[in-house]
Amino acid sequence: MDLPITLPEKLYLLAYNPERERLTATARLDLVLRAAALAELLRRALIRDDGRHPAAVDGASADGLDPLSAAMLEQIRQGRRRTWQSWIGRRQGPASRAARVVRDGLAASGRIRLEQRRALGLFPCTRVVLPEQRLRKSLVASVGSALKAPLSRVDPADAALVALVDAARLGAVLPWRQSREFRTRIDKLAPAAGPVPRALRRAISTRNADAAVV
Repeated sequence: MDLPITLPEKLYLLAYNPERERLTATARLDLVLRAAALAELLRRALIRDDGRHPAAVDGASADGLDPLSAAMLEQIRQGRRRTWQSWIGRRQGPASRAARVVRDGLAASGRIRLEQRRALGLFPCTRVVLPEQRLRKSLVASVGSALKAPLSRVDPADAALVALVDAARLGAVLPWRQSREFRTRIDKLAPAAGPVPRALRRAISTRNADAAVV
């Protein structure tokens, strides 16, 4: 089976822990995936940075996009101007349930399998199963290669992937020690994702602060 081609799909699989057969970073996963969708649209030149706000490019088509990126493009096209951070933290519209949208898209393509279960034998829940472990292993390898290969040989999509993994704090992929060790390199890769990684960090910090108040 081919690797997923869009950043939201890649980030979802990287957030999956194959040993425990469950997702990690679930409290911020919706934020991470919306950020990945914005980075995907940006790298495909379907949106542009319009003075701290993403704006849809005239004639931008959703062909070839994953469901979440397509939904984000439509919302940006029809919605009012919002900052990058605001779009990442947005809890309205189809993209508000980002993790489920990406999950269902991956299930439809056969890259993951969904099993209905009951937690503690009582509560209905959905278990995510990754049938082909090599998909995630290949993505982890792409992150490692982007950190060590000559910059001129790093694919822009892989550069953006590393920047997002770092901003998302996906420690299972990029432990904090490694993130610290490669900080200079990560900063050189980050422009491939435009203003998105910085906006994601701010959105996560805002979400954490709100949770602490509650």
